[in-house]
Amino acid sequence: MDLILHHYAMSPFGRKIRSMLGYAGLDWQSAITREMPPRPVLAQLAGGYRKIPVAQIGADIFCDSRTIAAEIATLANKPQLALENLDAGARAWAGRADLDLFFPCVLAAGTPAMRRKARESMSLLDMGRFVLDRIGMSRKAAVKIAGFREARPLVLDHLAQVEAQLQEDFLFGAAPTHADFSTYHGLWFIRDLGESPLVDGFPGTLAWMDRIAAFGEGGRSEIAPQQALDIAAGAEPRSIAPAAQEDPLVGEQVTIAPSDYGQVATRGTLAGGTQHSWILARGASGLGTVHVHFPKEGYSLRPVGRDSA
Repeated sequence: MDLILHHYAMSPFGRKIRSMLGYAGLDWQSAITREMPPRPVLAQLAGGYRKIPVAQIGADIFCDSRTIAAEIATLANKPQLALENLDAGARAWAGRADLDLFFPCVLAAGTPAMRRKARESMSLLDMGRFVLDRIGMSRKAAVKIAGFREARPLVLDHLAQVEAQLQEDFLFGAAPTHADFSTYHGLWFIRDLGESPLVDGFPGTLAWMDRIAAFGEGGRSEIAPQQALDIAAGAEPRSIAPAAQEDPLVGEQVTIAPSDYGQVATRGTLAGGTQHSWILARGASGLGTVHVHFPKEGYSLRPVGRDSA
């Protein structure tokens, strides 16, 4: 059963996963969603979770690019695509690129070309809603988000570090790892979507970006979001290993939410947990039971009785 990716074209984290799928050489199905909530299909599949992308394999739903990357790593037998398989230095690099540098890269990409592409992909009304949505999300974030004045110097410093790190074809050796794709998507947003010259002074970085772009996106085919619901309805969640059912909260109602930004909780019954992830069982209207997978790092789990929300 092919992986389904719920995404939209201008999503940086969507780009991260599409590039991974290209490197992995996997066939996958593309279900395009809106740039902001409401997203009724994803609401059925993943509950309150609001970040993009979301992946799906049958009735198993994968939230956060880290969890999706771990699935791709398993499907393609490329373990270095899973963040947890990297050494501490590479994990720290990827974490900084995905969290600390993400918003500066987005702000630094605010060029006329980016605004033109946004107008082409959204109505004026949706553009206004999108801006208000992202302002609201940033104000509620639990992490400090850089402002416009800080963004450019932070990105230039980041680019200098990338340039210095590229002693081989990729950041940590001759083959790409999760850290490469975590770094690529923010700079793709600046160079490819924003058409900004900011990266032009870093030739090694430009060549590295071209190497990743050359992977393509894998075997992509388009499906309607409703088809994704039909696929979930016709499937059963995959079985959970006994070792993953030993968490003392298994069987209890809990909520799981990001702890950085977009902190909207998904509620369900804890069905399992591994060293790196949680599995939430939830009943979805017309679908039966789906299993929603979250990473543990960067997420908080609360038993419903103790959840003030």
